[in-house]
Amino acid sequence: MSTQTPGTQTPSTQTPSTQKITLAKGLNMGLRRAMEDDDKVLLMGEDVGKLGGVFRITDGLQKDFGEDRVIDSPLAESGIVGTAVGLAMRGYRPVVEIQFDGFVYPAYDQIVCQVAKIHYRSRGRTKMPMVIRIPFGGGIGAVEHHSESPEAQFAHTPGLKVVACSNPVDGYWMIQQAIASDDPVIFLEPKRQYHADKAELDDSLALADVDPLHTSRIVRAGGDVTVLAYGPTVKTALRAAEAAAGEGRSLEVIDLRTLSPLDMAPVHDSVRRTGRAVVVHEAHANLGLGSELAARITEECFYSLEAPVLRVGGMDTPYPASRIEEDFLPDLDRVLDAVDRSLGF
Repeated sequence: MSTQTPGTQTPSTQTPSTQKITLAKGLNMGLRRAMEDDDKVLLMGEDVGKLGGVFRITDGLQKDFGEDRVIDSPLAESGIVGTAVGLAMRGYRPVVEIQFDGFVYPAYDQIVCQVAKIHYRSRGRTKMPMVIRIPFGGGIGAVEHHSESPEAQFAHTPGLKVVACSNPVDGYWMIQQAIASDDPVIFLEPKRQYHADKAELDDSLALADVDPLHTSRIVRAGGDVTVLAYGPTVKTALRAAEAAAGEGRSLEVIDLRTLSPLDMAPVHDSVRRTGRAVVVHEAHANLGLGSELAARITEECFYSLEAPVLRVGGMDTPYPASRIEEDFLPDLDRVLDAVDRSLGF
C-alpha cells in the first residue's frame, strides 16, 4: 500500500480539475455525482430535502433532483430504513441519513435483522445495495444520542460493510464507492470534521483511479510505533505524530478507513517493522474495534511485537455533558502517553 497524506490522490494523466473542499462539500459532491450517474440512486432521511440536512450534506440536492429522489421522511428511523429495504429489493440504490449517531437505535432491528441478512437468507438471489449514512463521534458540544460511536455494533454483524472516512477527498470518493456497491454499507462520517479542514480534490478521476473502498492506508510513515485510527481520530493521531517527531520519535499512522472488513495487510506489515502498535478510537475501549485489532495483530505479529498492543478510547461511561467532553475523548496527551508506555516496555 502506498504512503499518502490525508486528502491526496493517485496522480492522473488527465487534465487536472482541482478545488479545495471540506468534508461536507466532498460528501455533497459525491452524492450529486452518484445521482447524476444513476437515476436509481435515491436519498431519504429527516430534513435532507428542503433544509439540506442538519449538517447541510444534502444541500441543494432536492432542488436539483426533485422530491421523488430526495425525500424528506417522517421522524421514524425504523420506517426510513425499512422503506429503503423495500426500495433496494426493487432495484433502487437508496442512501438514507440517520440524523445523529444515537438516533440509529430505533432502526437497529431493521439493520441487523433485514438489511444484513436478506442477501444470505435469499441464497444470494436478492441484493441489498443501500447505504446508511451516520454522522458519528463527539467534539461538537452536544450530549448523548448526538455524540456516540456505535461502529463496533455494526462491524460485529455479518452481512454489513462498515467504513469511516476521515478527510474531504475520501469522503467524495468513498460515498460514491459505497453507493456503487451491491452490499449494504454503514457509512460513518466524523461530524466534527465536516467543516474543519479543506483538501484539494481532483474530480476528473474515475472511481477506478482511487484506492478501493475496503482498504486501509498509511498516511504518515514512521519507524518506532504504529498508530491505528479511523474517522475523527486520524487527525488526532497525526497531531500526535507531529508532536512526537519533535522529541525524536517516529510514529507511523494508518487510517483504517474500513472497519468491516478490516484491511489488515498494511497493519501487519507496519507492526512487523515497528514492533509496537497503539489503536485510537472515540468509542468505548471496552470491546471496541481496538480489541479486535489487538487480537489480530497479536495472532499475526506475535514474534515481532516488542510491547503489547495498547488502546486509547473513550471512557466506559455514557457520553458526558458537553463541558467535559474533552476529558472523555482521546486527545493528544493520551495518545502520546500510550506511545510512551509502548516504548517503555
